[in-house]
Amino acid sequence: MACTENVASEAYADFITRYYIPSRDFLNGYPTDCIDFVNEQFAVVYLPLEPLLPLTLSTYTYSGIPKLYSLLDSTSMEASGILTAARSPSLGNQGEGVIIGFVDTGIDYENPLFLNPDGTTRIEEIWDQTAGFGDGFEGTYFSPLYGTLYTRAQINEALSSDNPSSIVPEADTIGHGTFLASIAAGNVSEDDDFTGAAPKAILAAVKLKPAKRYLRDFFLIREDAHAYQENDIMMGVSYLVNLARRLGRPLVICLGIGTNQGSHDGKAPLGLYLESISNTLGICVVTAAGNETGFGHHYLGNVTPGQEFQDVELRVGDGERGFCMELWAYDAEVYSVGFVSPTGEVVERLPVSPSGENRISFLLEQTEITVYYRIADIVTGSQLIFMRFLDPLPGIWHIRVYNTLYFQGVFHIWLPCRGFVSDSTYFLSPDPNTTLTDPGNAQFPITVTAYDHSRRSLYIHASRGYTRSGLIKPDLAAPGVDVQGAAVSGVLPTTRMTGTSVAAAHVAGAAAVLMSWGILEQNEPFMTTSVVKTYLTRGAQRNPAIPYPNREFGYGTLDLYQAFLSVRA
Repeated sequence: MACTENVASEAYADFITRYYIPSRDFLNGYPTDCIDFVNEQFAVVYLPLEPLLPLTLSTYTYSGIPKLYSLLDSTSMEASGILTAARSPSLGNQGEGVIIGFVDTGIDYENPLFLNPDGTTRIEEIWDQTAGFGDGFEGTYFSPLYGTLYTRAQINEALSSDNPSSIVPEADTIGHGTFLASIAAGNVSEDDDFTGAAPKAILAAVKLKPAKRYLRDFFLIREDAHAYQENDIMMGVSYLVNLARRLGRPLVICLGIGTNQGSHDGKAPLGLYLESISNTLGICVVTAAGNETGFGHHYLGNVTPGQEFQDVELRVGDGERGFCMELWAYDAEVYSVGFVSPTGEVVERLPVSPSGENRISFLLEQTEITVYYRIADIVTGSQLIFMRFLDPLPGIWHIRVYNTLYFQGVFHIWLPCRGFVSDSTYFLSPDPNTTLTDPGNAQFPITVTAYDHSRRSLYIHASRGYTRSGLIKPDLAAPGVDVQGAAVSGVLPTTRMTGTSVAAAHVAGAAAVLMSWGILEQNEPFMTTSVVKTYLTRGAQRNPAIPYPNREFGYGTLDLYQAFLSVRA
């Protein structure tokens, strides 16, 4: 029986689940017909929300609840060796025949940077998740239960119309996706001294729908923050993979979004999915490293032998309605927590309970803290302590961390990423390392950090590696400070943006040029993400005074021309 419900509505809850059995048997295990399949491992199940409230981690698995992701907000092309490669008579392709797909805020399809000389579009398709019920997917072998697909023919019809939005109503109202697309694949505009990295690539875009209210409320996300669900991102990636297979084209996926939620070792559902497709021939996945350094959102702790507990000092700013933070321990170790409020009220160590849930109220303030213990996360095997602060009193809070089964005594705590929590809420003794946002911690995708190409210095807020499990990340750096790109206006001029998502767009374009040369010109026909990564890291520029790889730059800064020259070495 087919699903007939509006699963994108606020009346439905979304759950990510893994399965290893034929889909027809899997369907029989849930009291619903509303299921979207991401791939052969992951599916999204939609259930009526009301009977499931309140949402708690004592009832549902942590990995099953979609995490929320934030946006990670041309001389840069010269610094990256992209223009040098384009000018070379033997290397002068510009991404021809390769799809660059963006899972972001959409794309301004009327912008001249995305049009052919005859005025037709360079965009193959747009999936707008914000409207419709899976409309337009007939014959595509991809059948989501929500959103609307717009084809090249429809976009061209809209462009030739006096009222384009009446035919293709998709619009990028934020501009982030449009900007990244212009950096990766915008047209050459000599009048405006602008070019994208792969100006002849094929474009495809997914406009993510905003996160549902019940998830924003559960994670206590700020009202003014842009937030997007993990399952919607996974479905967007799945659509792009399906599109590439349908057209028989190489694909570069650019993800300029990130989150501090999760274990920071690439083992969240999105990270695992990206790892699986990164090994597929003809697919390259590029992710942003994050913009978390300098905001005090990461704490690295160490409870030494004989030490009763470690005091973690957390400043909570005025007007903070709430936030969640996560403590992750290494396998085999067991931790528990207690609290001291700004008024001095002490909450003694909360034992790890069978239910896994502790709810605390305070005598002198309205703050409520809920602590969920997970002795072994079902994916990572590590312990998770999830702490949810509702209406926290401003001031200095003390989180007392106890180690009840000692091996190393090392633990990490992460606050939400910037934008999800006030800038005036932070750890007093933060650690700047291990601040990469997911999915940048996943092993096989190319994780890109940002640097200032005019000063040759690291972007001040660029997240730093390595991952919690010690993987070398980021992989390399690309321009990401005060970079020129497309504004959302339907016409030039351009605007400027800073962040690791901008850097990721540079690498996505460079990857498209490499894959066009390798796969379509048959110079390296069996390219995967790992092969592209090897080319780019071999060709990266390195400062002789700095050891590589390192936590800041990875293997160096992007130089596409040198990546080609490395073939001769």
